[in-house]
Amino acid sequence: MRKPKFGEDDALGALAALAQAQRLRAFRALVVAGPEGQTPGVLAEELGISPSALSFHLKELVHAGLARSEPDGRRLIYRANFAQMDALLAYLTRHCCQGASCEVTPAGRSACAPAV
Repeated sequence: MRKPKFGEDDALGALAALAQAQRLRAFRALVVAGPEGQTPGVLAEELGISPSALSFHLKELVHAGLARSEPDGRRLIYRANFAQMDALLAYLTRHCCQGASCEVTPAGRSACAPAV
């Protein structure tokens, strides 16, 4: 069975999960960690937050589909869900510049070029 297309409800869930500073930092740390992921203990130390607070934030990221966890012996490894992150970015930019290719200028503004 095929997974439904990433839609508005998925985007809202992901953006809501990221709309909290510690959760956003945790997600960014998982992205930096790459496919190898990271243990909660190392993440908590790196981010300077308590393990119990981090546990709550990781649970929210997993619920939003932005992270995954899997056991590795007696510990858990958390990884960013890059497919979900890519789907969110694609959703947000799907109709960017009305179908024209977009480039970001040095000033950080979008410069839309006509589609070729």
